[in-house]
Amino acid sequence: MSPVQAKCFLLYMTVIQLFSSVPPPTGYLTVTIEPLPPVVVGETVTLKCNFKTDGRLREIVWYRVTDGGTIKQKIFTYDAMFNTNYSHMEDYRRREDLVYQSTVRLPEVRISDNGPYECHVGIYDRATREKVVLASGNVFLTVMSPPNNISVVAENTPAAFSRYQAQNFTLVCTAKGGKPAPSVYFKRDGELIEVISYTQSSGEQGGGSAGVRGARPLISRDLDDTKLQRSLSLLDPEGRVPRLYTESPQRVHTQGQQSYEPSPATEVIPETVVSREFPRWVHSTDPLYYFSHTNIPQSDGSVVVQARLTWTLNPQLDNDALFSCEVKHPALSMPMQTEVTLAAPKGPKLFMSPTRAKVGDTVRITVQGFQVGSPGNEVFPEPLFTWTRVGGRLLDGSAERDGKELILERVPAELNGSMYRCTAQNPLGSTDTHTRLIVFGTRACVCVCVCVCVCVPPVLPAGYRTSRLNLKKKKNHI
Repeated sequence: MSPVQAKCFLLYMTVIQLFSSVPPPTGYLTVTIEPLPPVVVGETVTLKCNFKTDGRLREIVWYRVTDGGTIKQKIFTYDAMFNTNYSHMEDYRRREDLVYQSTVRLPEVRISDNGPYECHVGIYDRATREKVVLASGNVFLTVMSPPNNISVVAENTPAAFSRYQAQNFTLVCTAKGGKPAPSVYFKRDGELIEVISYTQSSGEQGGGSAGVRGARPLISRDLDDTKLQRSLSLLDPEGRVPRLYTESPQRVHTQGQQSYEPSPATEVIPETVVSREFPRWVHSTDPLYYFSHTNIPQSDGSVVVQARLTWTLNPQLDNDALFSCEVKHPALSMPMQTEVTLAAPKGPKLFMSPTRAKVGDTVRITVQGFQVGSPGNEVFPEPLFTWTRVGGRLLDGSAERDGKELILERVPAELNGSMYRCTAQNPLGSTDTHTRLIVFGTRACVCVCVCVCVCVPPVLPAGYRTSRLNLKKKKNHI
């Protein structure tokens, strides 16, 4: 073999080895998934898995990824070999529908459907049918849920009325069911309130004080010794608080008209008397509002938002003020709103049962609404009701009792004519209603010396006895 032939032979062998080391073509496969916009609970979502390949399709599998990607839950499979599809979500009752080989529709999505999804596509290797080539794509499904409930309550109520010292007042707005967390803000009389954000420590959440950063104390800034002495000077000689004005169901006195409560021993009181009391301090007309909020994640993926609005209460200005809590959320076309009107109690309306109590009966005196306002009207914040007996203790020996109902068991005759006071108070004011207990079935009798009780007859009109004697004479004559 000549040198030229030898070189050609070596070149030929090299080319053969080179081609024998290159693997046979397996085909190409690319998978892409269109991104999804956020959806609202109850809507229908379509998951589209787009793939390109020159190979033969084996299967398409959709996975739900949980626990940060550590768990992949198979939810739907399309088997190209047998041209069949089936769902793996038995608890969902076959919620998935196959639109096309690679497209799945999820009707009425829930918050639990929120999260990443993966589409896995497999094709046969062009060299052998036993080998499958895989490619995948992923998409994140964001499910939003609008708040389904909002409410406003007063913190730490029912609470007593503070006569001589200003106090903090806090409204708590709670929005439930939202995902993501909604935005919450307060309005007063329809206008947005300018607030100062503050942080609240865990130890202060049960009380009425707020941990304000860089702010003055809320309570003491408008109360000095001069105003306190002026307030104390309004006490009567016995140390009791006089009533500023009195109103009854028949007539209403104007505010500012003073009427002192007479002594129980000499007073002449109608069946029901209502009296109202105002605070004794002077306060700023330009309060500072402090705002805080807390997000509480729930097990279903939603977030409970609690927003607090705290300020130093001024009953003269805040009474009848309308406060509203508004909630904004991307799943809502317009804000949700709930509102409350701050109001001092206006005299409890009392109902006594039975209406004609007899000796030995059990008497119930119940609060049924208020003297002023429409039937069934509500007072916000919820009042604290306290019962006392004028000039003595209650039947059970206690000085007072809380609640909407006072129960007097087996009333004795000695309680006839006794007067009871029901005090309704909340942070905006205090008001009293007096009612008298009349016990029927007692008769005034006079006992003679022979121990025979003879009931005293009523006073007879003049001439009654003479006419009766004449009638007897006529009968005897006949």
